[in-house]
Amino acid sequence: MDEPIRFDTKIAVLLRDDLAVWQRLNVTAFLVSGIAGTHPEVVGEPYEDADGTRYLPMFRQPVMVFEGSKEFMTTAHDRAVRREVEHAVFTQDLFATGNDRDNRAAVKAVATAELDLVGIAVYGPKNAVDKILKGATKHH
Repeated sequence: MDEPIRFDTKIAVLLRDDLAVWQRLNVTAFLVSGIAGTHPEVVGEPYEDADGTRYLPMFRQPVMVFEGSKEFMTTAHDRAVRREVEHAVFTQDLFATGNDRDNRAAVKAVATAELDLVGIAVYGPKNAVDKILKGATKHH
């Protein structure tokens, strides 16, 4: 029998707990695209059904989704920065933009400590990600 696959890395998304459902979904999709786009090793092989229809590949490991308060978002972001763990950010301002150029400009216009974060996605060693998100609750 095949051994279960274990990962020494973790992909996790932290969402602010006051977002509307559509915002949570939108933010999650945007955030994880940053991980897939910069870490091709986290993406598995394409899928294929029994009829031979092919589908796009997805992450090879689970994505854990958590939630926390506005204050906790800042705490988790600070932890990620201090630990130098790569992460993606989504700020409140990005809901008002409509393209990548304006998104990047909106983030660039605000100092790190002043970002109005609504979501972050982290990818790194499992224990570092766990420490960054310590205190967050699983999204429900």
